[in-house]
Amino acid sequence: MNAYSKFFAACGIVAALGATPAVAASYQLNINTALTKDDPIYKGLELLRDRVAERSKGELAIRIFPGSQLGKDEDVLEQARAGANVAVVVDGGRLAVFVKEFGILGAPYLASGYDGVRKVVMSPAFQEWTERLRKASGHQVLSFNWWQGERHLLTNKPVKEPADLEGVRMRTPGAPVWMETIRAMGATPTPMGWGEVYPALQQQVIDAVEAQHPASFGSRLYEVTKYLTKTGHINLVTGIVTSAAWFDKLPKELQTILIEESIAAGDSASRATEASLKDLEAKMRERGMTIAEIDVTPFRKATEVVYDKLGYNDLRKAVEAQLGQ
Repeated sequence: MNAYSKFFAACGIVAALGATPAVAASYQLNINTALTKDDPIYKGLELLRDRVAERSKGELAIRIFPGSQLGKDEDVLEQARAGANVAVVVDGGRLAVFVKEFGILGAPYLASGYDGVRKVVMSPAFQEWTERLRKASGHQVLSFNWWQGERHLLTNKPVKEPADLEGVRMRTPGAPVWMETIRAMGATPTPMGWGEVYPALQQQVIDAVEAQHPASFGSRLYEVTKYLTKTGHINLVTGIVTSAAWFDKLPKELQTILIEESIAAGDSASRATEASLKDLEAKMRERGMTIAEIDVTPFRKATEVVYDKLGYNDLRKAVEAQLGQ
């Protein structure tokens, strides 16, 4: 067991619910994700499901629900707080309401690529945040190394600088760090569930969206937007979060298996995401989308204010020290 796994096991943390029809499992974990089945993250969840079933000899079963079938992320987090056998693939911004530090994971231009964000989420400081989360909200983090890629802008007009986004209603998650980032970039942040984005763009309820390549392609956003501008403003890393009360009822051996396999599957899914990005860009171009590489300096400068507004300046320095920047 590595140090990260030992930490969680020592906390007496448990996580798992789901239903596998073919196995008479003693414990089950239902994992909710907004992503589609062709997303590398979903493939990682399948790996997690299979490895846990194998190592637990069928005692712990996992069932995966794509397309937010169990509800919005916030709703599933509430179910977990109530002790239900559910988990959700979720970003740090939605956990910041319980432990503020989690929000910095979604702050603009914080780290570079998966290797950068992995240093943060595998650090002793991050382990401390997860322990505080258990106490504050009753949530158990199984792993937080599920990198979904850098987020870019998808619009119906060309974008080169923040001024081009004036008056643009842009969908983003409702967490403060996301809202403030999009506002600082020049657009009007419009929170809504991921499943509502395609029809909202189609019906012109919103004008634009920001997302990472696998999600953009998987949701066919090239059908309802024309331009993808590579701002890379947020390096999206997510975690699998479940109920601490439910997790604590698992035998210690199953807790260890679940934690270790969650981390291993997160690494596998993240590397698969890295490998998929160029191909996804090519496919979106083939379907008529214009993909633009721009100088992101104006966006970097514009979003500096986010750290001030949310009180993250000191934390940012600590994270950058962790990253060796």
